[in-house]
Amino acid sequence: MPGVELLVVAALGYVIGAIPSGVLVGRMRGVDPRASGSGRTGTTNALRALGPRWAAAVAAMDLGKGIVAVVIGATVASSEWGGPLAGVAAVIGHVRSVFIGFGGGRGVATGGGALLVLVPLGVLVALLEMGVIVWRTRLVSLGSLMAAVTVPLVAAALYAAGWIGVEPLAGAAAIGVVVVVAHVDNIARLRAGTERRLGRD
Repeated sequence: MPGVELLVVAALGYVIGAIPSGVLVGRMRGVDPRASGSGRTGTTNALRALGPRWAAAVAAMDLGKGIVAVVIGATVASSEWGGPLAGVAAVIGHVRSVFIGFGGGRGVATGGGALLVLVPLGVLVALLEMGVIVWRTRLVSLGSLMAAVTVPLVAAALYAAGWIGVEPLAGAAAIGVVVVVAHVDNIARLRAGTERRLGRD
């Protein structure tokens, strides 16, 4: 039954996304990234708390969660909605992980992994944009927010051209919303001019 399949892939996606990569990697060094910086478990705070090498491991694991969730969702469900639904669920799981008291990261790497499968061209454009923004401003949050908006816009253009279906478009839009909502405190600091800059805090 399609409905049951979608419930299953949503649950699987959430559990995969909820695996707290930052906390697991931090334990290898005896450091909990939640105890410093933003208190989040994602790559940026891992960079501050654990250093570049360990932060790269966190990024790779988080990216992998998104990829695996979409692939499993597309494999398990007969519906074209399986992959996008599992990807969105994985990002929600990463942001609100049941394994660490519903804390987590901001969903950028996990969302990027999911979108790499769903809308690869959108991710390429967003990565280039994000790289320029972070290079010029040192504001990772600003780059992440712009990327979260850009991928759905690229997906919309691809959908209008008939290159992708409505399912990846909806998945990209939903992931973008989750990532933006997860940055609500960053948005407040950006507006106030008090946001932390990479390498300067």
